[in-house]
Amino acid sequence: QVQFVESGGGLVQPGGSLRLSCAASGISFSRYTMGWYRQAPGKQRELVATITSGGSANYADSVKGRFTISRDNAKNTVYLQMNSLRPEDTAVYYCKGTYEWASQLIYWGKGTQVTVSS
Repeated sequence: QVQFVESGGGLVQPGGSLRLSCAASGISFSRYTMGWYRQAPGKQRELVATITSGGSANYADSVKGRFTISRDNAKNTVYLQMNSLRPEDTAVYYCKGTYEWASQLIYWGKGTQVTVSS
């Protein structure tokens, strides 16, 4: 059974930091491009960052220089370090895995809430 479990969300003040984690099970993790997406109330889900099996990272312009995506294949876990958080970063953050050998094979986590507010 495939499971993606996100953790690390919460309430943080503007300018603060959070580290999200997504632990995957039931897949060959090292063969997946992993990504973080977010969805704010009333808005469409958007890409935040992705990282390939080889470690190449890609970021949305809105988070470049503030967020860092990383992965630990030994732990089947992908991370999102979020610094200098802004109120507009408030959203539910979702973890996504895409199998690199068959890109139609996609899995999503259930999300974790991040709220940036004073």
